[in-house]
Amino acid sequence: LDHATPAPSTQHAENHRIIREFVKDQGIKNFYDIGRGICHQILVESGLALPGEVVLGSDSHTPHAGVMGAFAAGIGRTEMASVWAIGQIWLRVPESLKITVSGTLPEGVTSKDLGLFVIGKLKADGALYMSVEWHGEAIHALPLSQRATLTNLMAEMGAKNSYISPDQLVFKFLKDRARREYKAVYPDEDANYSMQFEVDGSSIEPMVACPHTVDNVKPLSEVRGTPIDQAFLGTCTNGRLDDLAAAAAVLEGRKIAPGKRMIIIPASDAIYLAALQAGYLETFLKAGAVVESPGCGPCMGNHMGVPAVGEVSISTANRNFRGRMGTKESEVYLASPAVVAASAVAGVIESPANL
Repeated sequence: LDHATPAPSTQHAENHRIIREFVKDQGIKNFYDIGRGICHQILVESGLALPGEVVLGSDSHTPHAGVMGAFAAGIGRTEMASVWAIGQIWLRVPESLKITVSGTLPEGVTSKDLGLFVIGKLKADGALYMSVEWHGEAIHALPLSQRATLTNLMAEMGAKNSYISPDQLVFKFLKDRARREYKAVYPDEDANYSMQFEVDGSSIEPMVACPHTVDNVKPLSEVRGTPIDQAFLGTCTNGRLDDLAAAAAVLEGRKIAPGKRMIIIPASDAIYLAALQAGYLETFLKAGAVVESPGCGPCMGNHMGVPAVGEVSISTANRNFRGRMGTKESEVYLASPAVVAASAVAGVIESPANL
């Protein structure tokens, strides 16, 4: 349970009760109740999503699990019920899009910036029902947490699957947590791609997705100074420990701007505990931020910090279309954790380098 947890209404509470009864009746073992975290993060950190496997989820950001080298695709809820009933599904084999990122990302530039850059270039329909493969030294130089940001974001280009070939970093991560034996699958050396896109990683700068579409992407330098009301750090895209660490580095010894708000939600209880042990939560609270229990929070406009009419939010989430965070009469900008934290301090969209 992650989209509306803890239950923000009686109806949500009733839905949760029905789910818990179903889980008990069906003898489902891997059930994660409120406060455990976001499903995409839990699948990965619990060793349930493995290289070479097919992962299906009734959520559009299921391609997130491609960070483990899995084929991970979102399907409809009715279709998922059919999978439960008969254990089979029909899927058209998707065409493949190869994205090669060379060089090294500059200091202060993250995979969030890279992902937004690619979406801005290829647009929201740039990978409809395609399998997006990430290649290049810049990709495999990233920690798993930042790789996951990339596979997660490809849902915003319509991707059916987003894949990064598993390497020793993945195998080390899975050594003591994989629930089953697995066999990694890699692209053929002579694989045929429907489209290829090359990026010089060293040329990427901090990017921001502006209202009201994820592909309305501009360099941070062009939107600096835009007033905000709220900053939100979290979600399946950027709610991991590395993301919290980046924000803590910005917020250390600083305060949230007067009249502004910052909400921070770790992506899982394991991340929450690690952030607590690292001292990040103390930094956040001293800065004036609000730290909430693991889950999706205000990302889809349910609760835990939805904006008011006319307000502007900057978020580490993956979507910013009208009404995504609740009212259609608000604006949402998307950026990296450090930029979101810096904006909370400045009260306007800002680079941490300028604080």
